[in-house]
Amino acid sequence: MKPRDHYLRLLHDHVSNPKMIAHCLASEAVMKALTRRFGENEEAWGMAGLLHDIDVEKTGGDSLRHGPEGAAMLQDEGLPADVLDAIRLHNEKAVREKRSTLFQHALAAGETVTGLIFAVALVYPDKKISSVKTKSVTKRMKEKLFAASVNRDAILECEQIGIPLNEFAALALEALSPIEEELGF
Repeated sequence: MKPRDHYLRLLHDHVSNPKMIAHCLASEAVMKALTRRFGENEEAWGMAGLLHDIDVEKTGGDSLRHGPEGAAMLQDEGLPADVLDAIRLHNEKAVREKRSTLFQHALAAGETVTGLIFAVALVYPDKKISSVKTKSVTKRMKEKLFAASVNRDAILECEQIGIPLNEFAALALEALSPIEEELGF
């Protein structure tokens, strides 16, 4: 793998929306937190979080292309095959196969929970991630109309990798709070 700075520049070359960059940085942080829980490769999992949406502007958010095109864009960037597979499979609408590995489920759940946490933080008076309580995230999971575009089933894949929802929300909040200013909160 190449240095993180290389991949961060690559992300900025392909994604101009600051909110999408923040989402990618948040996904990287959550994925790194998950590696500490599972004893996995922090650099590889972090890069999957950072780069999973690199194709979002190229594909115009087309759910039938998003994911596989990102993995294809990254094919010659020195990333391990499991990173490319996790990126390709984070959007199952674009592929014919189901996620099956710890890494694939972790990326799907980890990148998706960031959207819910961002939405919860924005309804807090101070709009700070560090103010968000785990209970608020789990409560909002049940409110289908709140952040309706957030795929709750993807977030619940945390349970398939052995992390109950409340622990997963706490892990994600703990990962995001230290970088909230960088994320725009």
